[in-house]
Amino acid sequence: MKFLRRFHYNAPVTLTFALVCLVVLFLGKITDNWTTAHLFRTYRAPLTDPLMYFRLFGHAIGHANWDHFLGNMLYILMLGPILEEKYGSKLILEMMAITAVITGILFNLLFPNSALLGASGIVFMFIILASVTNAEKGRIPITFILICVLYLGNELINAFHDDNISQLGHIIGGASGGFFGLFLVATGGHKKEKEAESSTF
Repeated sequence: MKFLRRFHYNAPVTLTFALVCLVVLFLGKITDNWTTAHLFRTYRAPLTDPLMYFRLFGHAIGHANWDHFLGNMLYILMLGPILEEKYGSKLILEMMAITAVITGILFNLLFPNSALLGASGIVFMFIILASVTNAEKGRIPITFILICVLYLGNELINAFHDDNISQLGHIIGGASGGFFGLFLVATGGHKKEKEAESSTF
């Protein structure tokens, strides 16, 4: 028992999200991808379909295969704990949910004959958000500009190629991260959120 106490669940939102994604991946394998196709990818469906609203977020939990899962989780597990420490678990969860839902809605509107799954939008949100973690009010970090140019610029270029990767999700995720980061720095909201969360323990 003493040995187990050495392990610290240091980033609850990040770790729980990764574990849920792993369970969903295995669930897809067990059901011959039925659950992935019907629950954990988003596509245009009638507004009367109650599962459509679940899929607007659920698509971020689903992954096509092990490589797809690993590609996203490596970034999420690397950046998530840093961002949770900076902004607090509750705020990170809210930003993840907002990014996933906005991505799902726009994808369904713009690509009615396609389906989207994976956490890559959240990954790009994390990447851009991490680039402004040390920003000061009234200043825009050069690293933030460079990350936007390199990552989002590359996605804009790749958007003209049919490579079966949703650049739209990446771009929306990155834009969300930039908006969240600059807004929180401008308002000081990240400090208030972190202080409020700390006071509850």
